[in-house]
Amino acid sequence: MLAFRGFRRIVSTALACSAVLLAASGATTPAHAGPPAALKVCTTGDYKPLTFRDAATGEYSGIDIDMARDLAAHLGRRAQFVPTTWPTLMNDLAVQGKCDIAMGGVSITAERREQADFTDPYLTDGKVPLVRSEDVDRYRTLDQINRKDVRVIVNPGGTNEKFVREHLPDATVTVWKDNATVFDEIAAGRADVMITDALEARYQSGQHPGLAPVHSDRPFTVVEKAYMLPKNSPLTGQADDWLATAVSDGTFQAYYDRWMASSRTERTAVAAESSAVVSAKR
Repeated sequence: MLAFRGFRRIVSTALACSAVLLAASGATTPAHAGPPAALKVCTTGDYKPLTFRDAATGEYSGIDIDMARDLAAHLGRRAQFVPTTWPTLMNDLAVQGKCDIAMGGVSITAERREQADFTDPYLTDGKVPLVRSEDVDRYRTLDQINRKDVRVIVNPGGTNEKFVREHLPDATVTVWKDNATVFDEIAAGRADVMITDALEARYQSGQHPGLAPVHSDRPFTVVEKAYMLPKNSPLTGQADDWLATAVSDGTFQAYYDRWMASSRTERTAVAAESSAVVSAKR
């Protein structure tokens, strides 16, 4: 018994010495690689065809969701989608570690530039009215819309609401918090006009046959869409390089075409309405 204990001490001492020697030599014990790091993508999930969250499944889809997954793969990471809203987007982006990037139809504005980094733009768009089909000629100009008897509906916290507040002070404005159902209010006759980006107006008019965009080839404004990152993010340069390639090699255009093909309006009116201008400043 004593001999066995002595042998066990000798073996333990030898193993300890071996461990020290392995550590000193830089040798390591093989280990299974963990999952790739997450790329935390903040997105509102309420702006088809760029970003949409299915309330029943929690799954995200859209042009910019496809682009987010492509960016994550380019970086050797996995896309993790973080819910946000237009009113809280800038605050969420400022919380350290919450968002690596914001994607999903984010417009470049001077106020946002002060607080965040942007990639080069990948899409040029502008604000247009979305109305019932029979009212297209009735709401073509700001003067026609900026009247007390015109019911304007808008989603809160983003550039749509900002435009309405600045240009339609005399209209009767309703702030509708659910951007996924706001279009139903117009179709049902409970609102007359929504001001939104031409891309969304064209897409949603395809999903709602009773709705139509007004002069979507000649929007009231010109806005650029880009991906937004925390100020001084180390990822900004990498995201810019990836985006330039994704635009030049047709990756973005393929996602855009696939999503817009699901819109009945895009299929029937593409000859009459100009597509959003896809560009990246390389």
